Amino acid sequence: MIYNFKTMPKVKINRERCKGCQLCLIYCPKGLIEKDKNLNKKGIQPLVFRNGECNGCKFCAIICPDGAVEIYK
Repeated sequence: MIYNFKTMPKVKINRERCKGCQLCLIYCPKGLIEKDKNLNKKGIQPLVFRNGECNGCKFCAIICPDGAVEIYK
């Protein structure tokens, strides 16, 4: 028997740090980032990671000008 214990990367977007520029949304090759329905404390509509099969490319974290995106493998 062969077991595959590969875990999916976890994406965390800090909603208070996010300024809603949508660069991560544009660069996500899987389209797993979308606008949140709620505003943050600054009155900005942040982005959220939608559950899905993230490949861990880190494009979202690299392109974010505010460091609001973190990837955990």
